[in-house]
Amino acid sequence: MDTSEAALNILRQNANLNGAAIEAVNADVFDFLRSKYDGSERFDLIVLDPPAFCKSKRHLREALKGYREINLRAMKLLSRHGFLFTCSCSQPVASETFIEVLRAAGGDSGRSFHIREILHHPQDHPVLLGFPESQYLKCVVLQVV
Repeated sequence: MDTSEAALNILRQNANLNGAAIEAVNADVFDFLRSKYDGSERFDLIVLDPPAFCKSKRHLREALKGYREINLRAMKLLSRHGFLFTCSCSQPVASETFIEVLRAAGGDSGRSFHIREILHHPQDHPVLLGFPESQYLKCVVLQVV
């Protein structure tokens, strides 16, 4: 899912080259997730990898609200024992802060989750000891209990 039809066309071409059957949806993810609430469709796996919601600390508050909302919506649409892979590439959002946002969203969802794994970018993107914001990529794997 993406709002860019050009990006989706590249995805479709890549999937075709690799013999993969996919459904590429041109939509805003917030609207899409909201539209699924009333239906019975639930998902075994949801991957959230949005663009950076926050590029500077002055936008941190709005970004955290966005991360909470998108994750809450996804959490409500997971099937029993479903998985959520959720990412943030916003530099000002520390790993601990991102996990707190997920904890709050999980509480609001009325569901329980296990943290299965916390991932960061690979070694070819080193983190500078004196610049913690260089550890910008965070991915948390959650499973509905």
